[in-house]
Amino acid sequence: MKNVSLHARVVLAAVTMTISGCASTGSTFRSGVPDTFLREAPWYAGTAAGMENVGHLAIQYQRGASHSPIFDPGAEAGGAVAALLRDMNDYLDSLRRMTALSRDPLPGTSPDVQFGCELDGAGDCTNGPAAPFGYGKPSMRLAIGRPSAEWTDAAALAMDSSEGTHVLVITLEVGQYWPRQTSWRGLKAVDLGSNHRVDLPWLTSLETPVSVLQLTGAVIGRDGRAVRIGAEGMLARRTNIVLAGFGAQALITDDDVAQLRTRRRDELPGQPLVWEVALRTLVSQLTGSTPAVN
Repeated sequence: MKNVSLHARVVLAAVTMTISGCASTGSTFRSGVPDTFLREAPWYAGTAAGMENVGHLAIQYQRGASHSPIFDPGAEAGGAVAALLRDMNDYLDSLRRMTALSRDPLPGTSPDVQFGCELDGAGDCTNGPAAPFGYGKPSMRLAIGRPSAEWTDAAALAMDSSEGTHVLVITLEVGQYWPRQTSWRGLKAVDLGSNHRVDLPWLTSLETPVSVLQLTGAVIGRDGRAVRIGAEGMLARRTNIVLAGFGAQALITDDDVAQLRTRRRDELPGQPLVWEVALRTLVSQLTGSTPAVN
């Protein structure tokens, strides 16, 4: 190194630090599924092939997944989020061909599925709204951060207990989706997930993202790398033009979460619960098989 100029050494050191940082916990580098940019639902990437025995962990709530935690509902015992998680985990446990590996979070840093509008360094959406008269669809970013070695080792031990090959990790969180204009008359909507689009009022702003309560999920192999990732939105809080004009954004509230527990998909046969459809679809899309309920 003594014949290398000072400038070159500085550049080399910076590159080395960058590569090391990319390989650390939470990085999407070598996470198994590369960052994917999608223009329309369904929101999935990776492949579901070769999954012989998939166990699942309990669904966890990630407060502050897309912005400061203070803007998301709390998860205190007895609250709306805690009640929804209980319902979801009971339903997940009831699915056949799915082994529950642990109700408690595993030690270490878990894999982090990231879905929503692309963010800049300040945490603001950067990919711009849909063109007012072009009916365009801005891209949504789907990625996953790597788990820590501690979490990976614990997950492997949990899989050993059931002779599993993969583990399913699902998170309840708030994301940010871009609304889009759907006609020349100014009608607007947001694509929440697989065959699930919600119409929005005419006064919804196209310049401000919509807060969406969503489920994100990943199937992780024994090496800690993801093989398939995805997301399903369940409810959206639109931001009207007046509020957006002040730089504000409508947020998901405890009341919204409480109402979601009983909200139904009236357009589907049997009018199933919104969150049951989202959870069942997520499991099916991630694992490559449609689970039956015990």
